[in-house]
Amino acid sequence: MNAFSVATAALGALLTLVPQAAHALFKVIGPDGRVTYTDRAPQAAEGRVMPVSRDTGRASDPALPFALRQVASRFPVTLYTMKDCGEACALGRALLAKRGVPYIERVAETNEDRENWARVVGGTEAPVLKVGEQSLRSYAPVAWEETLDVAGYPRTSLLPANYSVAAPVPFGERKASAPVPSRTPPSTAPAVVDPAANPTGIRF
Repeated sequence: MNAFSVATAALGALLTLVPQAAHALFKVIGPDGRVTYTDRAPQAAEGRVMPVSRDTGRASDPALPFALRQVASRFPVTLYTMKDCGEACALGRALLAKRGVPYIERVAETNEDRENWARVVGGTEAPVLKVGEQSLRSYAPVAWEETLDVAGYPRTSLLPANYSVAAPVPFGERKASAPVPSRTPPSTAPAVVDPAANPTGIRF
């Protein structure tokens, strides 16, 4: 087999692996070192099991029950809040806590965050609930409940008793302010005034 055939075969194997990994919940490293991906809960005898992270907040947290982890992987939940959105944001958190929905909270605190708010969430209302690709602007309990139902989140919490909600994260990336260089004003010698040029003695 020539080098081209080897490269083609390797590329084909890679392309068949990518879709599996993209939808898998677990990565299994077998005793022989072989890596496989699966969406079912593997047995310990199958090898070393690792949850697949898909940047969906805490969806890959092994502390979550398997059924809930499946839903959270398909439809991750993000709650967008503002520092001073008050009761509406508190009610939104309470609804998610009551249903046991694992979520990420992103809070806007700075003026720059507020300027970028509409661009990110698609409106000016707060809070905003994002379930998968569906965004719900402002707190509307009926709409929130229905959307979570359709996504497959249970009505009653399945979270373990010791489960803790992740701390809110900043809405946008914080940019470190550039240090202000210290400048020492140049010393200047007092001007010598010719009395003949200023007979009144007035200083400006």
